Amino acid sequence: MNSIEKYWKDFAQINNLPSTLPEAWMFGDGSESMGDELGALVVNGIKTGTCSAECVYELEGEELQKVGQYDIILDGRENPLAIIQYTDIEVLPMNEVSESFAFSEGEGDRSYEYWYREHEKFFTWELGLYDLPFTPDMLVVCQTFKVVDIYGNKQNS
Repeated sequence: MNSIEKYWKDFAQINNLPSTLPEAWMFGDGSESMGDELGALVVNGIKTGTCSAECVYELEGEELQKVGQYDIILDGRENPLAIIQYTDIEVLPMNEVSESFAFSEGEGDRSYEYWYREHEKFFTWELGLYDLPFTPDMLVVCQTFKVVDIYGNKQNS
């Protein structure tokens, strides 16, 4: 059993949850540095939101997250960092994302302008992998979450 499986098994047992392993993933573009940077924002309680291009879910045959669902956040080396639980899921055009959601992403100066600029760059890159263009009204899945456990803590929620 690897560290991710053991982490979930221990958390699930303490909290009377199903033992089925949830998704385990890292934030960002897949690079170690971005995974570490964004993962640290989660662990430190700064990052409580994230968004994804809705069309990528469709292209990759993935289901949208659901409120109440748990996921395991990994660092840049794919080691467990924390368990999160989704508190809100909303699909809307990127140019209609609120300033408060942009702030919840915890990145840069936390301004809407910073958030939009950096996400436009990211989505242009990501959609380019599928030969799709970025558009300001593209649908994004805005996920709000809370940290329910930090890896290495002796107390699980």
